[in-house]
Amino acid sequence: MKKGHIIGLGIIAIAIVIIMTSIGDASSYESFNTAWEMKEDGEDKAIHVVGQLKKDMAGQVTGIEVREDKTSFTFLLVDNEGTEQKVFYNEPVPADFQRSEQVVVIGSYRDKDIFVADKILMKCPSKYQETDVQAAGM
Repeated sequence: MKKGHIIGLGIIAIAIVIIMTSIGDASSYESFNTAWEMKEDGEDKAIHVVGQLKKDMAGQVTGIEVREDKTSFTFLLVDNEGTEQKVFYNEPVPADFQRSEQVVVIGSYRDKDIFVADKILMKCPSKYQETDVQAAGM
């Protein structure tokens, strides 16, 4: 075999290894109940939980508590199964946090009462949503 072929096969092998390790790290969305069961089974990897911020009857977000120094906060998140959970995030409140449609928290349980988020991802309302536009004089 030529040196070029050997180098090419080596690069392909390295690419396959990188792809396989990336697939192994991929995570699916879990519920809070599943996340707690995983914690009890000894799994300490970061878990993705998707949900919505808890809102009152008027549609206002409730349950956000910001610490005095504003460097961390807690909030109530309701997952897709309807389980409500208190979540702690050791960073300031992200911009437009209360306007988000969905929130993904990436983290794990420290105890049953609180889920500790290492990262928060938000799906905010799109400014490109279709709305009714009234033309002048119509």
